[in-house]
Amino acid sequence: MMPWILISTPLAVISYFLIWYVPPFDNGKVVWYLLFYCLFQSLQTCFHVPYSALTMFISSEQKERDSATAYRMTVEVLGTLIGTAIQGQIVGMATAPCVPRSEDTVSNLTQPSGLNETASTISLEHTRAAYMIASGVIGAIYVFCAAVLFFGVKEQKESCCPTTQPISFLGGIKLVMGYKPYAKLILVFLFTSLAFMLLEGNFALFCTYTLGFRDDFQNILLVIMLSATLAIPFWQWFLNRFGKKTAVYVGSLSVVPFMIMVVCVKSNLIVTYITSFAAGVGVASAFLLPWSMLPDVVDDFQVHNLKSTGHEALFYSFFVFFTKFASGISLGISTLSLDFAGYISRGCTQPEAVDVTLKVLVSAAPIALIITGLLMLTTYPVNEDRRQQNRKFLEDLRDDTDSDTDSNEMRNMV
Repeated sequence: MMPWILISTPLAVISYFLIWYVPPFDNGKVVWYLLFYCLFQSLQTCFHVPYSALTMFISSEQKERDSATAYRMTVEVLGTLIGTAIQGQIVGMATAPCVPRSEDTVSNLTQPSGLNETASTISLEHTRAAYMIASGVIGAIYVFCAAVLFFGVKEQKESCCPTTQPISFLGGIKLVMGYKPYAKLILVFLFTSLAFMLLEGNFALFCTYTLGFRDDFQNILLVIMLSATLAIPFWQWFLNRFGKKTAVYVGSLSVVPFMIMVVCVKSNLIVTYITSFAAGVGVASAFLLPWSMLPDVVDDFQVHNLKSTGHEALFYSFFVFFTKFASGISLGISTLSLDFAGYISRGCTQPEAVDVTLKVLVSAAPIALIITGLLMLTTYPVNEDRRQQNRKFLEDLRDDTDSDTDSNEMRNMV
């Protein structure tokens, strides 16, 4: 797994940097950005799949894997917080001016056009430079973290059972995707992830235009991510105390009142900060709990398929795939909805239809998706009792295997 991380890291950093680079030609810019964005997402997947699957290869104990997942997600959310702060603060100092909707004519009559064009050009150049600087800083952090992972984490292959029955790649996919508990967990994960991605993806626009906090939305996003970082240890304690399914129900539903409040309460900066901090607690559960439940499904699969093990990478790769899939669906829904509503890029204000659409995208639609995902969770069979039974069964199986190995070694010595 480590070679994929080592190979993909420099290529991912280069492609990320080129996403923010403005090519010196006008025709073909769409192809440029599409090419490097797809390349970056592919290389990031090459990093993310082995990185997340390492959870299964550093320990065979459920408690240790849960703890490792909690640490991983805490640092991942912290990294998102740092990235948001870096990108937001650097780019925020060189933001291009908004374009008025109805004052263009007056502005052109009272100010020479050449002066306007010069000011706009300077501002756009500053914005381009700011994005390039931010991408360079984030790329350096990416390389540093990948180096820490490569040199600091050792894969323990003996902690997972080797494949005892050869099976083709397509056969492994069919076996994994046909496992009902895994399929149900993926559906729950897909709907809840899509809900939070719609919220996160449109909340900046919602704060800027609907609430009118153009100069504060970066700080509001930082409050959400800071709250999520601080809340992950709480959810780790909660799932150990009350069980993972209960934690998913409570964590996902906890954000619903604040989704409703933020669109119903009259625009108020203090209320928005309080609501954002509380919503970050629910965001933390969306980060942690699905990944914490995935190793339990892998254990459950191993218990029911003793002659076909070693498919951990497939479980994690499809989980990553559906994360990307949810992100793509969220981006498509948001883009099409705002386009139909008449969204004006860089506009100082937006049509009323855009405000209504943003309220739906950050409140009504996520709530409906969360409820749908939780209804599917009721059929998810791996509860706490079954999880403990699987843990005991696998521990006994490993003990028996170790005893047989020791006996064989003793006979060979004699």
